[in-house]
Amino acid sequence: MKNIVRLLLILLALESCARVNNKKVTSGPMNAGDTASLPAAVPLTPEEISYYKRMVDSHLDSTLGRTRFNGSVLVAKNGQIVFEEYTGFVDPRTKKDSITPSTPFHLASVSKTFTGMATLRLWEEGKLNIEDPVSKYLAGFPLEGVTIRTLLNHRSGIPKYDHYMGEMGWDKRKMISNQDVLDFLIANYKKIPIAQPNRGFSYSNTNYALLALIVEKVSGLPFKDYLKKTFFDPLGMKDTYVFTLADSARYMPSFYYSNREYRFEFLDAVYGDKNVYSTVRDLLKWHQALQKENYFKKATLDQAYAGYSFEKPGTHNYGLGWRMYLLKNGKRLIYHNGWWHGNRTSFYRMVDEDAVIIALCNNDCRYVYKVKELADIFGDYMQQHHRYADDEPTQVARAERPKRSSKSPAKKKSSTRRSTARK
Repeated sequence: MKNIVRLLLILLALESCARVNNKKVTSGPMNAGDTASLPAAVPLTPEEISYYKRMVDSHLDSTLGRTRFNGSVLVAKNGQIVFEEYTGFVDPRTKKDSITPSTPFHLASVSKTFTGMATLRLWEEGKLNIEDPVSKYLAGFPLEGVTIRTLLNHRSGIPKYDHYMGEMGWDKRKMISNQDVLDFLIANYKKIPIAQPNRGFSYSNTNYALLALIVEKVSGLPFKDYLKKTFFDPLGMKDTYVFTLADSARYMPSFYYSNREYRFEFLDAVYGDKNVYSTVRDLLKWHQALQKENYFKKATLDQAYAGYSFEKPGTHNYGLGWRMYLLKNGKRLIYHNGWWHGNRTSFYRMVDEDAVIIALCNNDCRYVYKVKELADIFGDYMQQHHRYADDEPTQVARAERPKRSSKSPAKKKSSTRRSTARK
């Protein structure tokens, strides 16, 4: 009898409520087949699930709930989904095709977490050395002192190709490929304002476009196939893929906040720095895999989650494919944000507590980055003292918190989030 009662309590703990455009669906841990290779976790109690869900719901009600947010949000602890919501439509203009758990969003710079870890996987396998010069792998690369590590931690000194190529004569009617990024750098490096390597941090998409080429060179596979074979398929990330021009008919477009569509442009085919499409549930699987003992060696993760840039004091830093807050109380918040066209994404990981906060949107809703404040419900991450991530546009970094409505929280919750789904 005691065993039956215990089983019932565990089953209750595994359930939480998610909403797909205000329709309730059952959610909880991932399917057994998806978690076979993941670490065992202590089930949350019904009281813990209720607490986390209430806290997340209240926070989103006062932030995203007051906007036109079009996207998905998932919060999980110990592999259990404690909050999940899908709001809006694939195309917010037509209000058709509701966003669902299987709707993949452009991850923008969150894609760098896959590129970085793919590089580190090849390092673990002895197929490359991150201390090697880039010229060892990319023929004609002209810059001495630039290593794979300085690409990973954004200390190469190479500026953003998405800034200088268009300004230096690239025909914007022609799509740029990753090889074009390399070839243009080789042909124009004396004209490009390149800094001395390893002198300071300078966030640059060029670094990760080049890393994708190195992954291809070393693995012998197209980048999209390497990620699929190495990460997506083994982890059951069925709705995740690397965009190429062959996917032009199926990708989800992005929009301005006014619902005007962003046009496809000459920069949109480069991958490694961006162009992974995924869902909140698949990103939960990615987080859980990285939590698993021996999925990556501890020494590798220690390198990935270490800060490398201390020229300026502060809590912000960058590892190998990951941003982080190195807090005064000793805590580390491992994360990456993204912004590309109307795609804004947040992926915050509390590795000590095995908790993750994920928010994805495709309509340029800048308040998606405020989900990081939810970190404090899992531990003392001091988020009330931080502003927006510093890799986001200036207007986001300076954005003020939205004013609270005079309506009671309960009334706001019952009206705003439902109306958001209808817009």
